[in-house]
Amino acid sequence: MKATKTTYHCKTMPSPVGELTLVASDKGLAAILWENDAPDRVKLGEMIESKEHPLLIETERQLKDYFAGKLKKFSVKLDFAKGTDFQKKVWQALTTIPFGETRSYAQIAGQIGNPTAVRAVGAANGRNPISIIAPCHRVIGSNGKLTGFAGGLEAKALLLGLEGAGGAAKELGQGEFALS
Repeated sequence: MKATKTTYHCKTMPSPVGELTLVASDKGLAAILWENDAPDRVKLGEMIESKEHPLLIETERQLKDYFAGKLKKFSVKLDFAKGTDFQKKVWQALTTIPFGETRSYAQIAGQIGNPTAVRAVGAANGRNPISIIAPCHRVIGSNGKLTGFAGGLEAKALLLGLEGAGGAAKELGQGEFALS
């Protein structure tokens, strides 16, 4: 039996962290891609521009409300189809981090029952296809420093600041940030 090819629908939207590309499959929101995203970070199939796709319109509405400080919990259906079982566990764990809170990579590793997999959690976090809604920006180093983020550390600091997570993120210099 031949596997059916997934069709992805996309639309772009402006945001305080740059232009975002929203991507939906028939099963749910499949990705939120950054303006300068690495082309191989999230591997999807062919995308068709669909400015009137209902799920993409609803995702854009919820993101606008989030950026305006009116929304703390997203309700769009997510489709984590493109990932390993381990990555999917990590991505699902991200969705449990409450608005305004942070977790360390070690805490996420413990949460998924694999406390020694801290680096693998970091790698999976970096491949999270649904940035912001599956809030990988809420994962920080055990030392409180903001670490790698597909959207850039300035965007991570802005998102955490928007949420009031652990105080304001401050720049340490040389592109490093930490929560104060």
